[in-house]
Amino acid sequence: MPTPTERVRRAERSSIRVMFDLAERHDGDLVRLEVGEPDFDTPEHVIDAAERAARGGATHYTSNAGLPACRRAICDTMATEFGVTHDPEEVVVTVGGMEALHLAVLATVSPGEELLVPGPTWPNYATQATLADGTLREVPMPAASGFDLDADRLIEAMGDDTAAVVLTTPSNPTGRVFDPEACRAVVEAAADHDAYVIADEVYLGLTYDGPAEGIASYTGHPEHVLTVGSCSKAYAMTGWRLGWLAGDRHLINEVAKVRESTTACASSVAQHAAIAALTGPREPFEEMRREFHRRRDLVVDRVAAIDGLSCPRPEGAFYAFLDPGIDDDSLSIATFLLEEHGVVLAPGDGFGDTAPGRLRLSFANSVDRLEEGFDRIEAGLDAY
Repeated sequence: MPTPTERVRRAERSSIRVMFDLAERHDGDLVRLEVGEPDFDTPEHVIDAAERAARGGATHYTSNAGLPACRRAICDTMATEFGVTHDPEEVVVTVGGMEALHLAVLATVSPGEELLVPGPTWPNYATQATLADGTLREVPMPAASGFDLDADRLIEAMGDDTAAVVLTTPSNPTGRVFDPEACRAVVEAAADHDAYVIADEVYLGLTYDGPAEGIASYTGHPEHVLTVGSCSKAYAMTGWRLGWLAGDRHLINEVAKVRESTTACASSVAQHAAIAALTGPREPFEEMRREFHRRRDLVVDRVAAIDGLSCPRPEGAFYAFLDPGIDDDSLSIATFLLEEHGVVLAPGDGFGDTAPGRLRLSFANSVDRLEEGFDRIEAGLDAY
């Protein structure tokens, strides 16, 4: 029987999904804190816009790069919210942020070349590098500084084989917002190596301790930055699968060409929904951000109150990267907490080799369920 290609066989499942599947097979009441998805529904005005579009006949192919009005709305939002300036011709609308990342890696990493990431890191980057016949190289960031971006360490790791560097801010899994000066230094060094920086900024609309700025806004080499954005997280639209990739016009044209053979275009209805989300009333999304801010504060307080438990202070997104202070692999700890105490977390080992034994907690859940989850975590760590 024929076998799949090596690149497909080398792709690994995310430990987040391993825990998700274990939880799905588990009977009883579980506090689910493993998946990073807003627990808010898409606002009504966005759904209404999609319905009008569908009933009005907007159910056909769009151009590979997306509807002009959607690309314009993305550009306007990037400029007003994050200080990043692009023309609509420098944006391609994608099927979620994941496709944007996949296309960015395909367009920048040649076979045998290197995709550089500071660790801990979101596991999907490794698969995307593999599918491009490249390699992922994780550069550990210091736990003592809360895994903030150490530019010198990352720059020192750059070499002739470095094709692109991924900077994820706010970070998944730590929730850290990287220092602008450190990001600027990385972009400058990448430009010296004729490499790109892929700015994964899908959580940039969810920051809590200061203004949100895109990496391309504070560098002298914006042509070396590819910005990935999405409606999924900040607009509670994960199921709509609507994201974007913005960058150098020549590269974006090449990416749009590739899409003729992949997804062709993002959903026409989802693009109309995105236009409504990006140009319509802001209050539903601001209300969601304020609630995540409140939950972030709750998480910080509860972690501080549990002996032996710590985490870097989340400055954005909706994750806390917990250190339970236990000398064991994180999958064993996470499995124990699920099976014996009914709380589901993502094993930190699945986010690279930087921080073994950690657990990622998603606070995209109600305050009541978070309180209950922390009660179970405290009891479980005491019993482990």
